[in-house]
Amino acid sequence: MKQKDIKKLIKWYTENKRDLPWRYTKDPYKIWISEVMLQQTRAETVINYYTAFIKELPTIKDLAKVSEDKLLKLWEGLGYYSRARNLKKCAQEVIKLGLTNLPQEEEELKKLPGIGPYTAGAILSIAYQKQVPAIDGNVMRVLARVYEEKQSILENKVRKSYEETLQSLMPKNETRKFTEGFIELGAKVCLPKKPLCGQCPLQECCQAYIHNKVLEYPVKKVKIKRKIEEKTVLIFAYHKTYAIAKRKESLLNGLYGFPNYSYKMSLEEITETLKEQNINGIIIPLEETKHIFSHIEWHMTNYLIELQEPPIKGHFYSKEEILSKYSLPTAFRKIFIKIPEYDNL
Repeated sequence: MKQKDIKKLIKWYTENKRDLPWRYTKDPYKIWISEVMLQQTRAETVINYYTAFIKELPTIKDLAKVSEDKLLKLWEGLGYYSRARNLKKCAQEVIKLGLTNLPQEEEELKKLPGIGPYTAGAILSIAYQKQVPAIDGNVMRVLARVYEEKQSILENKVRKSYEETLQSLMPKNETRKFTEGFIELGAKVCLPKKPLCGQCPLQECCQAYIHNKVLEYPVKKVKIKRKIEEKTVLIFAYHKTYAIAKRKESLLNGLYGFPNYSYKMSLEEITETLKEQNINGIIIPLEETKHIFSHIEWHMTNYLIELQEPPIKGHFYSKEEILSKYSLPTAFRKIFIKIPEYDNL
């Protein structure tokens, strides 16, 4: 790539960029929130989350003070909940430093919880107009095709090489358009499976396109097979209220969920378990579901237990309360929203 190619990219971006709310702000805090949300999540999905989050927590000081329950509720459905917790930790560190917003120096930014090279680059180049590149998966895919990269893009030396390349090409006064242009190109045109090469402003310098080998790049790394875990989920109900509890397990820790077992249970086993616990209830099998995390796949056998007597223990809430007030992970939410309203509940 040369400067003429970068000019084409910026022109293309200016004319074709999507209308996204975080593109109307120069506030480093708001740009940071959007960038963390956009990791592993489509921009179209993030819009509503971002808007609600900024409305509730408009400044870094508000984020530093928010309760964990409220924070996780705002994050509900985005997954990777450790990111939300790191946002709060980072905000608290910034306030401790006596700052009212994120620092402007790369090394200072990288010392903060949850801020790695990409996030630091995005904040610095987009919010502070500094010549620090931001390289995410989209950008790496573009670069791997432009340069016909023979090595895996996950190799640190490959990323380091591209950081140096982009830094040398980054126009001093248009760092925001430069960074967002590459990200936009990867998101809209240089797609993984069906790239729209005819629309690409980098067509003339893309070696993979010139050699008709676009789909061969980036070089794929062998995928690690996900571990499959069987789960049995019990949703206890009494008079249209349902039992939930805050999870203490490492996965989805601090979020709310339903009682569950780490193996598949038959109707007979559920009956025997309830009998041993002196629980009088009608067992209704629900649809089996599957939920995929980055490294684990849950195969879920689900049951609704209609209690025939007032519950002795547990916290029971209406469906409306649970869905509006408590951070219920998608794995449980997709079961819960399908529960029919039984007349005798």
